[in-house]
Amino acid sequence: MGFSTSEVVEMALQTERLGYEFYTAMSKRFEKDEKLRGLFEMLAFKEQAHEKIFADLKGKVKDERPEDWEEVSRYLRAIVESEFFLGKEKSLPPLEHVKSVAEAVNFALSFEKETLLYFYNLWDVVPEKEIINAIIKEEKEHVAWLREFRESMTGEG
Repeated sequence: MGFSTSEVVEMALQTERLGYEFYTAMSKRFEKDEKLRGLFEMLAFKEQAHEKIFADLKGKVKDERPEDWEEVSRYLRAIVESEFFLGKEKSLPPLEHVKSVAEAVNFALSFEKETLLYFYNLWDVVPEKEIINAIIKEEKEHVAWLREFRESMTGEG
């Protein structure tokens, strides 16, 4: 069964909430590392800002379904329900395994890439292209910041 456009936007809202929870947890876990804590706090703040945008957008979208909606909807569901992205209980997978700075940054990069993939597909189905474009641009910046941080830390890009 496919989702309506508003359900797809609701899932985008959820991804931003999850991102906020993840980055907040990581900023606390690495609070002694000022640079890393600052990075995660900034990312958490951005996720919260995106959540507000999607909450606003949810009230505006019409529940029209494009021609290939079923296929797009199934694909979006696959992304959202992937074990990595949301885990079994529709929340972030347990983060006990994230012990080092490198693991935290790599997990964050993977999360941002999954989020980007979702938003690229969301762009196809939501009429408010400029809003999705702005969020995609910011999510790409998150990936760039995380890569730069990893490079400065490990020497690998």
